[in-house]
Amino acid sequence: MHGRRADAWTRAALHPPRAHGAPLPPAELKATPEDFYVEEQLSFEPSEAGPHWLLRVEKRTANTRWVAAEIARLAGVPGGDVGYAGLKDRHAVAVQWFSVPKLATTADFWTNIRTAEFKVLEARANLRKLKIGALSGNRFRIRLRNAVWSREQLDLKLDALRAHGVPNYFGAQRFGRDGYNLDRVAAWVQSGIAPRGRAERSFVLSAARSLVFNAVLARRVEAGDWSQLAAGDLASLDGSGSHFSVTAVDDELLRRLVQFDIHPSGPLWGRGDPASRGQALQHELVVSRELATVAALLAAQGLTQERRALRCAIRELSSERDASTLTLSFSLGRGQFATSVLREICEFEGVPELDADEH
Repeated sequence: MHGRRADAWTRAALHPPRAHGAPLPPAELKATPEDFYVEEQLSFEPSEAGPHWLLRVEKRTANTRWVAAEIARLAGVPGGDVGYAGLKDRHAVAVQWFSVPKLATTADFWTNIRTAEFKVLEARANLRKLKIGALSGNRFRIRLRNAVWSREQLDLKLDALRAHGVPNYFGAQRFGRDGYNLDRVAAWVQSGIAPRGRAERSFVLSAARSLVFNAVLARRVEAGDWSQLAAGDLASLDGSGSHFSVTAVDDELLRRLVQFDIHPSGPLWGRGDPASRGQALQHELVVSRELATVAALLAAQGLTQERRALRCAIRELSSERDASTLTLSFSLGRGQFATSVLREICEFEGVPELDADEH
């Protein structure tokens, strides 16, 4: 039973409605790791003193946890002593930060590390271990091959992205290979038996929360109000995670909305009802009834209601065209997925399995 239910959840989570019309014909993504380049932006400046090294690392065809384990091995410390701010996909070239206790190592020791999978670009002293989420966003440079669209077709898409952003869906990575994490949600709901281990439970609950959020956002995309504010919405402040209740939409709120300073928000489900009102709350309650077993699981596990922006602002968007190859450059905020941007432009062929959140 839970397999059939998870299949329906997987289809809904991985193929939500698009906001900017039908996608352009397929292009090839990630033909080589260099076709997908991402660089992490820290949310703070290193203190330049303290008991930890902050390592700026370039990795290629290696996942974040494996690199962290290698850094721990080289430093002679337990794996848990190495910190990182976010996960980056294996099938890419990614520049991201790690922290490791200094102990007897020097900056030169680290900057001389060069392997087939990663190299350390710089080492800077810092007071604290790096924590998950300690980044402001990511800068992407993505090459799409066999992109046979006209200039006019592409410009229409890019103009829509600049003007309105894209729906801030959680990407396929959040749901595991072929939706495997949703199978585990369904198994937990049906059996009442939680996955073993704290980390495994966290992955499954994260997938469950993301499923509910994507479903709410999909309803609002279909209703055409995913990028608009109305009385009763909870407006999310760009980049901060804070939000406030909208009692009326005036010219000042509209100006801030157009400038991507604020966004409508949706629920990261937990105990109780969301604090939204009006039509926004109706969207959210309909989804919570449709996914009642998932909502109940999240509440029973003690999660509280939180919010996430429904809209993703795409900053510094530029493009370069060379024959049938298109290179896109853009920046996204923390917790936002490049794949959610790309799917609004075109379909894809030959994409390697995604194995990490791009945040």
